[in-house]
Amino acid sequence: MILDILFPNRCIHCNRIIDDEPVICSLCFSQIHFTHFQYSKPNILSEKCSLLFPVENAYSLIHFEETGVSRKLIHELKYKSREKIGKILAEWTTERLDFNLEKPDIMISVPLHPKKLRERGYNQLHLFTETLSEFYQIPFDHDALKRNHYSKAQALKNKELRLETQNTFSVTKDISGKHILLTDDVFTTGNTLASISWELLRKGNNKVSVLVMAMDM
Repeated sequence: MILDILFPNRCIHCNRIIDDEPVICSLCFSQIHFTHFQYSKPNILSEKCSLLFPVENAYSLIHFEETGVSRKLIHELKYKSREKIGKILAEWTTERLDFNLEKPDIMISVPLHPKKLRERGYNQLHLFTETLSEFYQIPFDHDALKRNHYSKAQALKNKELRLETQNTFSVTKDISGKHILLTDDVFTTGNTLASISWELLRKGNNKVSVLVMAMDM
């Protein structure tokens, strides 16, 4: 009780005092630009992905902006130990995403290098993926992919360095004949998802769809 008074829960964007569970206030929530994409129909994300690799379907929850609530959410999730935001983003996704008759067979999240995982203490995609897995009844596998090289955050790389994605990932398990849903935080250039997708497609008669928290317009 005393701690609640001394250190009340505050909105991560405007710092207004809020209830214990949310991470943002209702006013800041209203400023989030949800995409309103339909998973099984063409959209901007699926078009961008299809230029890089064969993709079945693609969905992004929100638009990522250089300034604003979406950037703050992702930044707090990745760099400020606010892993809980992954669960909240997943819950917002379940309110908006309908797989219809194209539900994938398995969910796989983009892995961190072991060194980066130790530094951060968690993979920002795991709670997001696990929450979605439970809701949609789609199994997940956090160990199906391995990141081969340690590198600084994608957001800190220049455009040329972002293109260096060859041999970045390895598939560690025998995955064949599956419709795989890849989860990631922010779609920027698409090179990370392309690198992983080609590895999965080369491994067997697989299909790949994409689900991201946000996409950079």
